[in-house]
Amino acid sequence: MSKRKSLLGIGMILALMALTGYLLLKDLSPGKLAGALAQVRPGWLVLGLGLMLAFVGCEAMCSRLILGRLGHKTCYRRCLGYSFVGFYVSAITPSSTGGQPAQVYYMSKDNIPAAHGALNMMLIAVCYQVTVVGYALAVVLSHFSLVSNLGGGLMLLLLYGALVNGVLTAGMLCLMFLPNAARKLTGGVLRLLVRLRLVRNETAAREKLERQLAEYRRGAECVKANPGLVPVLLGLSFLQLTALFAVPVMVYYAFGLAGSSAVSIICTQALVTLAVSNLPLPGAVGASEGGFVTAMALFFGPALVTPAVLVSRGISFYAFLLVSGVITLAVHLRSRRKRQVERSPRLPRPARGTVTT
Repeated sequence: MSKRKSLLGIGMILALMALTGYLLLKDLSPGKLAGALAQVRPGWLVLGLGLMLAFVGCEAMCSRLILGRLGHKTCYRRCLGYSFVGFYVSAITPSSTGGQPAQVYYMSKDNIPAAHGALNMMLIAVCYQVTVVGYALAVVLSHFSLVSNLGGGLMLLLLYGALVNGVLTAGMLCLMFLPNAARKLTGGVLRLLVRLRLVRNETAAREKLERQLAEYRRGAECVKANPGLVPVLLGLSFLQLTALFAVPVMVYYAFGLAGSSAVSIICTQALVTLAVSNLPLPGAVGASEGGFVTAMALFFGPALVTPAVLVSRGISFYAFLLVSGVITLAVHLRSRRKRQVERSPRLPRPARGTVTT
């Protein structure tokens, strides 16, 4: 991602943060906010940060497993760096579109072919989407009363999120395992876009489409060659999502509250995340906070739900945005130093017995 786009994304996040903070705090006096935050037990917040580390760490483990199957012995620490890069860049780009290309870019700097890096991210994305849809379906079937608690506006967003995620998941699976049907479908969509003049260069778009289709075919071949890989990836994706959804549980206990089921809080956060995750907002800033206030008032009550959303999003997004930004900078500097070393000329070593001055 270019420096200009990065600065634009950061600027957009800051503007959304300022607007969100104003809307959340305009009816809450500083004294009441300070009093609510004073009762927070810091130990639970540390556990919440640990859950976010597990969230990033599960994706890193997925990358290590996939790259290992592709013949790249990549250490877990380096995969963790790729995952932090993905978290940071996804957070500052609308609909989280920039994270995966950035990860592929830094993988290529570590001599992992771009095709293998893209295949790695594609398999992770497919398993993640399947798990998101499965998680939401399980919540709706087992805790339908929580869905009715969302309210009209959030319910519409939930339907939108479920539709988008369902289409994405079905599309990814079709591209992988039904290549002929996928080619006909995508070809028809491309022709329609050309007729509507939404696509100007049909030849370039078709070439890009063919490259994408080939990438999904390679993904299907990798899955067929490693039948035990997908269940492990799905399990890690489930753990990853559960860690993210469990952050409000740590906040609930941090405020000294009791009486509500941790499972109910996790399920509610899963519904909120599904509702807002596909909105074209960097990090879903604004929508996530609004959804939390609407849905989580059932557990935190009207007096504590605003301080709770500040703490919860502070852990799951804003604090980790800073951490991932620092680690992304470290990954970038390491890649640049490596490139400089590779480009620098190597001087011949003096022969034995010669004296250098």
